[in-house]
Amino acid sequence: MGLENGERESCLKWSTNTNLPLSQDGDVVIGGTFSVHYQTPSFDTDYSQVPQRKPCTSLDEIALQCVYALIYAVEEINHERLLPGVKVGYQILDGCGRPPWDLQAVLSLVGGDAKSCTTSDKFTSSKRGFVPIIIGGPSSSTSKALSTVLGPLSISYLATCPCLSDRKQYPNFFRTIPSDIYQARALAQLTVHYQWTWVGAVVSSTDYGIGAIKVFQEETAGSVCLAFVRTLRRESIVHDAREAALTIKASTAKVIMIFSWHTDVRELFVQLYRINVTDRQFLASEAWSTSGDLLQHPATSRVARGVFGVAIRSSNIEGFENYIKSLHPSQRPDNEYLREYWEKVFGCTPLSSSSSPLPPCTGTESLHGVHSHFTDMSQLRVTYNVYLAVYAAAHAIHSLLSCPNTEASVTTSNCSSPQNITPAQLLEHLGTVNFTTPQGERFYFQGGDIPAKYDLVNWQKTPEGSLRLVLIGRVDGFDIDLNETAIQWNTGSSQVPPSVCSMSCPPGTRKAMRKGEPSCCFDCIPCASGEMSNKTNSLKCHRCPSEYWSNTLKTSCIPRQLDFLSFNETLGITLTTVAVSGAVVTTAVFVVFLYYRQTPMVRANNSELSFLLLVSLKLCFLCSLVFIGRPSFWSCRFQQAAFGISFVLSVSCLQVKTMVVLAAFRSARPGAEMFVKWFGPRKQRGSVWLLTCIQIIICIVWLCVSPPEPHVDLGVQGSKVTLECAMASVLGFSLVLGYIGLLACTCLLLAFLARNLPDNFNEAKLITFSMLIFCAVWVAFVPAYVSSPGKYSVAVEIFAILASSYGLLFCIFAPKCFIILLRPEKNTKKYVMRR
Repeated sequence: MGLENGERESCLKWSTNTNLPLSQDGDVVIGGTFSVHYQTPSFDTDYSQVPQRKPCTSLDEIALQCVYALIYAVEEINHERLLPGVKVGYQILDGCGRPPWDLQAVLSLVGGDAKSCTTSDKFTSSKRGFVPIIIGGPSSSTSKALSTVLGPLSISYLATCPCLSDRKQYPNFFRTIPSDIYQARALAQLTVHYQWTWVGAVVSSTDYGIGAIKVFQEETAGSVCLAFVRTLRRESIVHDAREAALTIKASTAKVIMIFSWHTDVRELFVQLYRINVTDRQFLASEAWSTSGDLLQHPATSRVARGVFGVAIRSSNIEGFENYIKSLHPSQRPDNEYLREYWEKVFGCTPLSSSSSPLPPCTGTESLHGVHSHFTDMSQLRVTYNVYLAVYAAAHAIHSLLSCPNTEASVTTSNCSSPQNITPAQLLEHLGTVNFTTPQGERFYFQGGDIPAKYDLVNWQKTPEGSLRLVLIGRVDGFDIDLNETAIQWNTGSSQVPPSVCSMSCPPGTRKAMRKGEPSCCFDCIPCASGEMSNKTNSLKCHRCPSEYWSNTLKTSCIPRQLDFLSFNETLGITLTTVAVSGAVVTTAVFVVFLYYRQTPMVRANNSELSFLLLVSLKLCFLCSLVFIGRPSFWSCRFQQAAFGISFVLSVSCLQVKTMVVLAAFRSARPGAEMFVKWFGPRKQRGSVWLLTCIQIIICIVWLCVSPPEPHVDLGVQGSKVTLECAMASVLGFSLVLGYIGLLACTCLLLAFLARNLPDNFNEAKLITFSMLIFCAVWVAFVPAYVSSPGKYSVAVEIFAILASSYGLLFCIFAPKCFIILLRPEKNTKKYVMRR
């Protein structure tokens, strides 16, 4: 008897709702908890006490539609005889949108209410008192509380927290709505797809918002930066919304992602409207992307045009619209929810016995002409989730009851009879359900979740100025099917709005991170010469191979162009012109001397050596042409040899002429006869050829041992690479120049000694001046040649050849030609020999 009294004491009357529950008897009863009403509750924070409920007076039409989706699904299952010989019943309670009240409702379902206490004082599991499965709770907070405190077998239609996917912590929990992790991933994919690298975030200060933004950051790590994250708290929503609005206005981020409830978003839009922020593109979570209240709010059309969001997938429930519109309170006199809705819509009471102050209805009222959230069938989202949850429960029950021999299998763990179904038995079958819904959709659970499916929606402005919801794509797992041409952005066009902290670095530049700023904020530094980057947002520039150089845009490496002193360029043409002119002038002087060869001026200065000197000067002018043009195997060998031999020949002639002058003026001294005899005509020619042969031998040895060869100088910076005659042996070139320098210095010394000899026309003076110019040019040549890059070193050598040749030509022969051609009266023996 004591045990029976204890059982009676445990039979508490949990369900003391102002609004009576909806119920229908059945062999198997499915429970349901919905937030049919909503009102800000006031209850003691001591959860050890039963919460004291205030009456809920505001009716949620979407929640009411969900209630009838459950009822419709149960009636459809009973009509289609999915469970032969078994009638499914239901018991629906209103949790009023608060976890403590949902907990109270579920306690009534799993622990029994007053009707569970029989007159025999024995607690039994009656058909109406105990339910093996519950469709609910209506939120993540409620579902977590129910699963951890009571642990009933439940299928939620609206709980999206990723934490509920933990099968170890929540083994009895299932849901027909995807986890928030998938919508956060979908928004992350879209953000990366549209290259929005600078995004602001406004989230609720709950697991819903904070968890979603955490997943978003993980999915976009390294590609998207959050300019700011503002949280909205329900208890201080006005203040938080104002602060978030000011942050949005001050930020350079043009795309704002919002994970919060539609009531919080509405307050945020009001605050944005007040400070005139109308140029932001909003990304919506499923909690508010399809909110009809937001779409109709006056501030939304100004602030939130072009909202792009993820929505709970919608589907059509065949026959549900006719079912809803055919409802009438007279057919369901015990349905307080329907009576309340009827009074709200038509302003009259449908039941004469009602205590409502409203006048009685005429009886002609019908829902066929009513347009409200309850009768709107275009957006069956949460409603469809409820419908799926009922069918999942029915198929699990069907699997449990479909044993070959039910009577013999009642005691087994995986089979049961309708009167003995337990949540533990049903749990095994619920996890393995796999069926096709009446809409042709394949349904199954993955753990406690379902495959992630979403709609992608866009808020578009109508010609009347209002906003409408447009379906623009779908999400199936990680796959996104998007009709991008149908999107209308906040600008009113199909042009995707940019949202970046720094514009992408184009090819040819590299990213340079700004110190102390996020990775999405950077500067674009052009690649240096010889480096390239062919990708957008390249972190570094790559140096081109030595045979290549970067193009003008620094986007690719192109083969370096061979560069050499050619006849086609300005410098080559100039030097060629000067060289040819020198050869022509030398030829003209030769012709003049040849024509006037019998005159005293020509004969007095050793005409034979003069002619030989003119020939050698002409060779000097012409040898400079060998340095111009593309270097080849033979030109590299010939140019240095021609240069060395031609100049030695010229300087040898001058040296012999100087020695002859010295011998002539010293002939009057005793013993000078032998000296004069030694410098006779034949000996003079021999001396010239002897001195020249020494240079020829040096050149032959040099060219045989280590000759100059064509070589590409890759060390030169620039798009052009120099093709030059490389000196394989610096010693050989030094010997050639050194021998010329030795002869030039000797000649200068002798000419300097003979400069003051008594004669009206002392050629030693002319030779002195010419050798001074010659030595000055070649002394300056050495540092200039070494420091000149590429082809300009060749130009320096040509310039030195031409300058020294012109110096010899003009200093030696200009005064003589002046007398021969312009002062013929002075071209006499008397004038030449006069002291």
